[in-house]
Amino acid sequence: MASVARYRRQISLPDFGTAGQEKLAQAHVAVLGAGGLGSPALLYLAGAGVGRITVIDDDVVDLSNLHRQVIHRDAGVGRSKAESAAEAMRELNPEITVTVAAERLTPGNALDIIGDAQVLLDGADNFDTRHLASWACARLGIPHVWASILGHDAQLSVFHAGHGPIYEDIYREPPAPGVVPNCAQAGVLGPLVGVVGSAMALEAIKLLTGLGRPLIGRLGVFSGLDGTWEYVPVVGTQATLEAVLADGPVLSPALPPVPEITELPDAALLIDVREPHEFAGSRIPGALNVPLTEVLDGDWVPPRPEPGQEVVIYCAGGIRSARAVRALAERGVTGPVSLAGGIDAWLDR
Repeated sequence: MASVARYRRQISLPDFGTAGQEKLAQAHVAVLGAGGLGSPALLYLAGAGVGRITVIDDDVVDLSNLHRQVIHRDAGVGRSKAESAAEAMRELNPEITVTVAAERLTPGNALDIIGDAQVLLDGADNFDTRHLASWACARLGIPHVWASILGHDAQLSVFHAGHGPIYEDIYREPPAPGVVPNCAQAGVLGPLVGVVGSAMALEAIKLLTGLGRPLIGRLGVFSGLDGTWEYVPVVGTQATLEAVLADGPVLSPALPPVPEITELPDAALLIDVREPHEFAGSRIPGALNVPLTEVLDGDWVPPRPEPGQEVVIYCAGGIRSARAVRALAERGVTGPVSLAGGIDAWLDR
């Protein structure tokens, strides 16, 4: 039988066996994000024989993704991440069903997209989506396998409303945009997301089959430089769960738009608000480096531009620069604009 031949190494585990394999074959797992964490998780779930997997991602494959998002290939640059991931999973295991949701998760579609999934793996790269995933899982009553990466470190836990803490027991509200850097800002080594994404898949398999002890009520903290895991107890409260169920997902307040441009003018006074180590790695010629903290914490204002010269503030992807422009405007400094997409978009062009 083809299935036995494919899965015999895990079927041979005495505490897994054919019963465990049958549970996987009948399971439906939703995975939020086909990026760094989602890539290894999706491949291992497909290889293990999870019967149905829903891939949720509205982004496209970028060349800068490939060093860590190993489910994608160079030929797929510019293609939908969800479609690219689904193709790789079907090639790895044609016995499974892969459903694609190439759209952003919203309060209006989250419950429908996740639907009848038994587990959600959350590899999102922003706080609003994580809070939305937590709310949806609490509403559906399913486990929420969550992880995040920052620099050389990572965090991992399993949240399950009614059985343990939820995400809001650790992070009650999203921080202000730009306060916590993402991978584009802080950097990341590919194998780190491989370690943690694989661990997410393992947690899902444990939940689906009843194998072992899922990471409910514990926060795993991984140090990539030390190669060590530490575990911190997490206690949930009924009040937090009731608030999330009653009030809906805790999302960042809408901020007023800032003036931005997509193309650099021929003559511009360029301000780079990234950290010095980022500026040392790459920069737009002629730019002045003023880290965002200096813009926010002090009385710094841009140098006076030449007549007809525009002040353009940029960062990695446009988030920190927008925050800098907004902060300056609040101090009465008008005129600076944010470079949409930041230096990443400029380098791509």
